[in-house]
This record gives sequence, structure tokens and C-alpha cells, in this order.
Amino acid sequence: MRIISGKNGGQIIKIPKKFKLRPTTDRSKEGIFNIISNYFNYENLIVLDLFSGTGNISYEFASRGTKNITVVDSNAKHIKFIKSQSEKFNYKFNIIKNDVFSYLKSCDNENFSYNIIFADPPYDLELKKYEAIINKIFKFKMLKIDGIIILEHSNKIELDSIKTFYMKRKYGGCFFSFFKNIIT
Repeated sequence: MRIISGKNGGQIIKIPKKFKLRPTTDRSKEGIFNIISNYFNYENLIVLDLFSGTGNISYEFASRGTKNITVVDSNAKHIKFIKSQSEKFNYKFNIIKNDVFSYLKSCDNENFSYNIIFADPPYDLELKKYEAIINKIFKFKMLKIDGIIILEHSNKIELDSIKTFYMKRKYGGCFFSFFKNIIT
């Protein structure tokens, strides 16, 4: 795994072999970050990275200048790895060890919103759980008016019929569905 662009662009991050993860590929990251670059200034973003795994997406945001990044994962080994890498690169993440669904439930009384919420759940997650993630984010007003949710998923998950669906992109075997606030 490597950081593609920014101040740490080209840096290789070695993932422990015992991690059973599927980090977002470089090709996919490049495509997603090209889209994000068209809409946002990285330095002003407030980002939430759910199911962060290795921290791959958060490192990319931080390398490009994002300073306000919250990382959520339930696996203690993943959290320890993210902490060590963030220290290595001098990134200041807000790192939370928690199940994503429990974390989202705890956000119902927070008064904090994000420009980008990125979620890369396990590919075997049920469709209704993807829908629950989206619904909780909007219910708890976790997304700024001009913000977007980006969900990475397999070709077996179809999210186009959700009211807040905006667009979908495919990079190799990875699909990314984008959601945004619907202004009525």
C-alpha cells in the first residue's frame, strides 16, 4: 500500500501479513481523490473514515493537507497500526476504537458535521446495514450541506435507489456510491 499524492506521496506503508483486510487499491484511490479534488479544498475538510482498517484513506487525506480527520475501527490491532503510522508521518488523527454502528448511534446528540464521510465496510456486509449507515448519518445530521458520503462496496450491493444517492463509480472490482444532502 502506498500514499499516492501530497507531502508523503510515494511513501510505502507495509501492512502486517496477519491483517485480513482489503485496502482500497491505488487505482481506486486515485479515481476517488480526483473526484474529491473537483469539489473540495483538502485543507478545509472535516473527514470521518469509518471501517478504517489500515487507515489507507485517512493517510491519503492527511498527505494532501486535511488536518481534521476522525478514524473509526473496532479492531484493536488496526487501531494500534493506525496510531503508529500516524505518528510516523506526524498526522494528528482523532482515533476511535469502536464498532461503527455503536459509534453512529452515539452521534445522535453530537453537534458536529463532516464534509466527507468515507466508509469501507466488509464486502460481506448485508445491504440493510449499508442502508443503516446512510440513514443514521442523515438522521443525525452528520453531513454538512455540501458534504458527501462515499461508500465502497462490491458489485453485489446496489444502492442507487436510496433517495440521497448521487452517483456511482467503478474502479477495477471496487464500486463507490456517493450520497449527498437533498435540498428540498
